[in-house]
Amino acid sequence: MSHTSIVIRVELIHETTTFGDVASAISKASGDISSIDVIRAGRESSIRDITVDVAESNEARVIEALSKLEGIKLINVSDRTFLVHLGGKITTQPTLPIKNREDLSRVYTPGVAKVCTAIHENPKKAFSLTIKRNTVAVITDGTAVLGLGDIGPHAAAPVMEGKAMLFKQLANVDAFPICLDTKDTEEIIRTIKAISPIFGGINLEDISSPRCFEIERRLGEELDIPVFHDDQHGTAVVVVAGLLNALKVVGKRMDQIRVVVNGIGAAGVSICKMLLGSGVTRLVPVDREGAIVRGGAYDHPMWQWLAEQPQVEAKDGTLKDVLKGADVFIGVSRGGILGAQDIQTMASDSIVFAMANPKPEIDPEEALPHAAVFATGRSDYPNQINNVLVFPGIFRGALDCRAKTINEPMKLAAARAIASVVTEAELNKHYIIPSIFNERVVTNVRKGIIEAAILTGVARRIPPDFR
Repeated sequence: MSHTSIVIRVELIHETTTFGDVASAISKASGDISSIDVIRAGRESSIRDITVDVAESNEARVIEALSKLEGIKLINVSDRTFLVHLGGKITTQPTLPIKNREDLSRVYTPGVAKVCTAIHENPKKAFSLTIKRNTVAVITDGTAVLGLGDIGPHAAAPVMEGKAMLFKQLANVDAFPICLDTKDTEEIIRTIKAISPIFGGINLEDISSPRCFEIERRLGEELDIPVFHDDQHGTAVVVVAGLLNALKVVGKRMDQIRVVVNGIGAAGVSICKMLLGSGVTRLVPVDREGAIVRGGAYDHPMWQWLAEQPQVEAKDGTLKDVLKGADVFIGVSRGGILGAQDIQTMASDSIVFAMANPKPEIDPEEALPHAAVFATGRSDYPNQINNVLVFPGIFRGALDCRAKTINEPMKLAAARAIASVVTEAELNKHYIIPSIFNERVVTNVRKGIIEAAILTGVARRIPPDFR
């Protein structure tokens, strides 16, 4: 059972109630008081912050119990998650202090003029003389926030801030969240192009399908810095990384397996593309209407692209139909659509990646007895498929070699790099993917990205450790 800690600010009217009444009500509602802070004390009333440890399922009971007490006014309820978001989670700070007039003259006027002139004469110097060399924009329109959907740019901001924190902590990349108040594809493209001069890379995030494909494609063509839609490619990279190791566990080869991918949106399309690039010869993409088949006609441009690929099967059917005999199931769709009996129809030593969040496509307890390797997007089960393993190292490498783009060979190199973090001695059915806090992840991914960028001719700089 998941527990949380909530902070309840209450005003007590002394004539009507006592703190003992409050403590009793919290206890009866299955809450446990861990601390009390007096905010204001007076003769007639007092205001206190009460920290209560409680099971998440009982949080509403505690609040309801207090609201029914006479002489109690509930002022505010917050939990630790809300508290860490107060005022936002990131700040900007200078790299050196300005203590005197001489410092000011170097970083601002008049000294800054010579630096501006140098960049004007040679724009490439912006990479070395401004924050461009190490700064990424994390950009969303808030239309496809994980598990929440179209909640808009204001509500999406905490996710973008969190991503900026991860960039900095895991890869020392400075990232800034940008939330656009428009859903218009052309306006989004135009806005990102207009603000791009200060950034060394663009990380698109939580933009709904199919607009995200066009936005990324156009920006990739029209900008000279890497553009990476993490929902698509970050997910695909970590899925392929996990699959590479899962196949080692069950003793199967990429070119011999039959793979069913359910949920052909932004992530699903990119997963399919990477699987084909990795050598999969039998692929069954499935969406709500059933299997996308070779030779079919579809309005969705990316579905049509899949229908034209020779590795995609021509036989139609529902998800449960096509799952029979499959070696691998990859779900990026919705929870609770499969049961244990469906996994039993798969080939022996089946691999199941059920990544819908927060509820996977199949309950883990149902799947675990029947799948040789099982993974989810959740942190409370082994083998968490999490794209946090991907984007910090990818951008660290891309920035260090000043890559023009992030191409398919670079993504595949990233997948192989993540998989390589798990050693042969460590590899088993419960450990196919490393922890996001494993320090070797970013190091390995950076190395793989730079090597692939150099080999494919998109690196504009060779880092000193590669010379």
